[in-house]
Amino acid sequence: MDRRAFLSLSLFAPFALKSGLVCYGAEYSPVTNVIEASFSKSPSSPKGTLWQIPRQQPAQMMGYVYRADNGQTVVFDGGWDKEAPYLIDLIKRECGGKVDAWFLTHAHYDHCGAIGEIIVRKPDEIKIDKLYYNFPDLDWILEHEKSTYAARIFDELKHFQGNARAPEVNETFQFGSTVIKCLNDYDLSLTMNAINNSSITFRLDVDEKSILILGDLGKEAGDRLAALQSKETLDCDFVQMAHHGQQGVRREFYDIVDPSVCLWPTPDWLWENNQGGKGPNTGPWKTLETRAWVKEMGIEKNFVSKDGLVKLTF
Repeated sequence: MDRRAFLSLSLFAPFALKSGLVCYGAEYSPVTNVIEASFSKSPSSPKGTLWQIPRQQPAQMMGYVYRADNGQTVVFDGGWDKEAPYLIDLIKRECGGKVDAWFLTHAHYDHCGAIGEIIVRKPDEIKIDKLYYNFPDLDWILEHEKSTYAARIFDELKHFQGNARAPEVNETFQFGSTVIKCLNDYDLSLTMNAINNSSITFRLDVDEKSILILGDLGKEAGDRLAALQSKETLDCDFVQMAHHGQQGVRREFYDIVDPSVCLWPTPDWLWENNQGGKGPNTGPWKTLETRAWVKEMGIEKNFVSKDGLVKLTF
């Protein structure tokens, strides 16, 4: 590995260790493929388009851009600061350079770094109207996870000049014919896997299809969400696989969701549980276990960010 690659990995490793993921010396090369699929009843006039963003640096990340039929645009998370230029370009090219609502699931930098980069260092590149996030206090976060990135996240979000507030449980948001519903809040008693378990989750309903965004929800918060919401609410056609597809919610939670399509914000090394290029299933991650669950459930449609930019129309 050359010095530049080593320094890049060194930058991301401190956070990745805290979140249970680390790119152990894995090389990174940009993925330029575009994977497109239509689930629309009227392909010539879709009601919404969802993009799943591929990583632009060595570590894991999560970012989704959604454009409704009236032109309004929604972003979920976004990834590291290194993903910001890619996001900006996509939003300018496909969404007119404006984000009507940006939702953050939880206070980890592989989810919040991009919006922080845009707010602080690229504020004139795109317009962001509203920002929604619901994080525990910084002191609580630092008590349960000694991440140097947490304070940075809070500091960068303070620079946002638009409307920012926490979404409420069961609050709905209308974007054209698409409805987005906030399904939960955080529980301070869940101190195990604390920050991942504080993930706020969302359901999108578009043209008789439903999409469940789980962020990095862990087992304990997944159990709480299953108790908080009805089976009917959690039963969705599409599910974003929690915590990049490994050590997230339980198999029983996915049984409740009963999806027909899985969305994986998962890089190649994590997809294969490949530690440092040693080969498949040489690492400590549980992705292959989750993949086995999906196979057992008979789910054949999987869209994985390792393969490139995923574009789905509804």
